[in-house]
Amino acid sequence: MTSVTKPQWVPSEDRVQNAIVTDFMAWLDRQDRTKVNSFAELHHWSVKNIADFWSAAWDYFDLPGEKGAHVYTRNDQDIKASAWFSQSKINFAETLLRYRGDQEALVFWGEKGRQRSLSRDELYNEVSRLAQALLAQGIEPGDRVAGLMPNMPEAIIAMLATTAIGGVWSSASPDFGAQGILDRFGQIAPKVLIAPDSYDYNLKNHDVLGKVTDVVKEIPAIERVVVISWSGADLDLSGVPNAVDMRDFVDPYQPTEITFSRQGFDHPLYIMFSSGTTGAPKCIVHRAGGALMKQLVEHKFHGDLKENDRLFYFTTCGWMMWNWFAAGLGCGATLICYDGSPFAGSPTILFDLAEQEKVTHFGTSPKYLDTLKKAGESPIQKYKLPALRAIFSTGSPLLPEGFDFVYEHVKADVQLASIAGGTDILGCFMLGNPIGPVYRGEIQTPALGCAVSAFSDEGKPVADAKKSDAEADERGELVCTEPFPSMPLCFWGDEDGSRYNKAYFERFDNIWTHGDFLEVTENGGLIIHGRSDATLNPGGVRIGTAEIYRQVETLEEIREAIVVGQNWDGDVRVVLCVILQDGIEGLSEELIKKIKTRIRTGCTPRHVPAKVVAVADIPRTRSGKITELAVRDIINGREVGNKEALANPEALDLYRNIPALQED
Repeated sequence: MTSVTKPQWVPSEDRVQNAIVTDFMAWLDRQDRTKVNSFAELHHWSVKNIADFWSAAWDYFDLPGEKGAHVYTRNDQDIKASAWFSQSKINFAETLLRYRGDQEALVFWGEKGRQRSLSRDELYNEVSRLAQALLAQGIEPGDRVAGLMPNMPEAIIAMLATTAIGGVWSSASPDFGAQGILDRFGQIAPKVLIAPDSYDYNLKNHDVLGKVTDVVKEIPAIERVVVISWSGADLDLSGVPNAVDMRDFVDPYQPTEITFSRQGFDHPLYIMFSSGTTGAPKCIVHRAGGALMKQLVEHKFHGDLKENDRLFYFTTCGWMMWNWFAAGLGCGATLICYDGSPFAGSPTILFDLAEQEKVTHFGTSPKYLDTLKKAGESPIQKYKLPALRAIFSTGSPLLPEGFDFVYEHVKADVQLASIAGGTDILGCFMLGNPIGPVYRGEIQTPALGCAVSAFSDEGKPVADAKKSDAEADERGELVCTEPFPSMPLCFWGDEDGSRYNKAYFERFDNIWTHGDFLEVTENGGLIIHGRSDATLNPGGVRIGTAEIYRQVETLEEIREAIVVGQNWDGDVRVVLCVILQDGIEGLSEELIKKIKTRIRTGCTPRHVPAKVVAVADIPRTRSGKITELAVRDIINGREVGNKEALANPEALDLYRNIPALQED
């Protein structure tokens, strides 16, 4: 890739001077810990002096609890067993609830606009009442509480109440089918299930109680089902075993000061689930201290999220971005929760929200931005967003054209932070830099405290290969060569650790391999070229799928695309499936030629698909990500292991026995 030399955005001197990370660097100097003069120098120090960095972060954040003398001990034989803050006592919810007063903590929007809000004191009081009720129900440290929840205030309240008393929180979105819920919660045996009676999506109300009834009958560990009335109306729970209305569940308790259960750094906090498209979802257990510190570093130093800022992220409770979003409370920010379709009633309802709520940090996905672009929307002409300082984007790589759309059609003076990481680490390996420039198509920086690198197949940094061989590939496997606090504690039920080891450490010994195809640019930025397990290998040449999407999705005739490899004649050939825009009459030979020409000129001849076919839909996970592996399996005659992980499993049938793919 030709490195971009002119940035699309440069922070003002005022923004640089007032950034949290600028203050942190000055604090490090005053404390005689280190002297660094730039974000790049800070990152270099943070990965060369891991213990010093994370110790400094704890002190700078002034975390409530006991730090202890020990910070970090590296296990050279098994880095995932490295020890962090082994003498500490901490509680995740205590940090998130330490801001008190009458300022707004949570604001809730549905598809019809603003619904309600809670102040910091009101949030604290609701958490106090529910925590007391859960204690009375018998929840003890380490017990699991599961939420089948919309992104509403009660989801945040339930998570905080559970973790305040040392319980382990796990959540999924209510649009999951009964089997998908069982695949997740059935593995972890929660004592309490919290769910609504229904939820709204696309201006329609959808029942949840029927699924809840089926699930409870299959998970004997569930002792109590706490049901939230979505509309506020009275509930008929006679058909749901062990069910109680949330209002009745907390009614006996008055708000009191919460006695937070401080536990060790490694105390389980969350159980997260992998997408599960290739089998039963992995149950990823995250430690309280690691999640807290990683997310605060990301929000404060990378996102510049300050007290009284207003954070919005479009997410569901089944995606790790909900957990990431919730941690914004730990910065004293107001969380703007939205539940429903992002296009309900209006294609720009989320910008109605951003304008009315004076959002300072707006979180979205490349898919959302691309949909707005292709619909001809230009929010910059309709909305005044003077408070907006940062736009976050994740879920898939943000292509250069997505950067153009933001700066031309959303807001010119904004930090566009493409971020990437995942459920596996409950955070990001690469994020924004609020005091550095934004270059078109590039993620600004690797995460502080994470020794990110791109490795060749031989297990060596690609950067080293480039120095010795001008023809060396600039891209490689995304790895992290040193431990970091939010590495998973374990996988639930993985007694010997073999599944954990296979997931991240099988490729390169004792080095975390994340599964993304990474390029480091001459600017020091990063580009994700798609998942490495979905990387195409025609003729043995590795091709990242994002490189093809970048070209195809610039064509006005194409609404969306998915590219996979098909085993053919002893090799792998590239197959491109496209959804045509409304009004395009079929996939003509002329359009196929146009697509191939765009890919050939924009990439290389090796990227040109052998086959281009039109489809009506693309399978997605419930967090909205396209599922290249599932489509690849179907095209190659293999069945998908777990269709319940898909939001639209019926779309897989569109890829079975496509005539054009049965011939040369």
